[in-house]
Amino acid sequence: MTPFIQGFGMGGGLIVAIGAQNAFVLTQGVRRNHHLAVAALCILCDGLLIGLGVTGVGTLVATNPTLGLFAAWGGAAFLAWYGFTALRAAVRGGSMDAQGNAGKGLKHTLMLTLAVTLLNPHVYLDTIVLMGSISGQFPTPARYVFGLGAFAASTAWFLCLSLGGQILAPLFRREITWRILDGAVCLTMWTIAASLVGPMFAS
Repeated sequence: MTPFIQGFGMGGGLIVAIGAQNAFVLTQGVRRNHHLAVAALCILCDGLLIGLGVTGVGTLVATNPTLGLFAAWGGAAFLAWYGFTALRAAVRGGSMDAQGNAGKGLKHTLMLTLAVTLLNPHVYLDTIVLMGSISGQFPTPARYVFGLGAFAASTAWFLCLSLGGQILAPLFRREITWRILDGAVCLTMWTIAASLVGPMFAS
């Protein structure tokens, strides 16, 4: 279960950051505007990208010891930096505006969903490159379990935003909510970073 938990923690930590996609999904949930279709499309996109990372980049890293070492240190450095940015966000505080304009028709709404999802370059770094590189630290069966954990986190998060939109919207407008969430993200990212480089020092 360890790879699954690490994948879930990392996937959750990366996906809950304040951004256009989360604000859009939350908005559709609040207004019940094709919210299930929006959530399903976001989950599908994340699943495909995580799968590409785990089966492609992850396999390449696992078969090359030098590349695996570089990926471990590179991934740990990125996670440490990501954790620091989350800590800084927790100190500063933040909020999410869920009153943005929602699409009217299903086609228009789904096109907007694809735009806020796939036009963000960070989604490729997070899912294909970072997820794939870190999954390469596990043997083949565990690598896929890691990816499954990340996909489970993505699924749970988007369903929560979509189905619980009306309940969550007031909560996410409060600064303290994002302080707590960003603090949890920081701890998660630093813990996973330590797990990547810890065995090297132990040996």
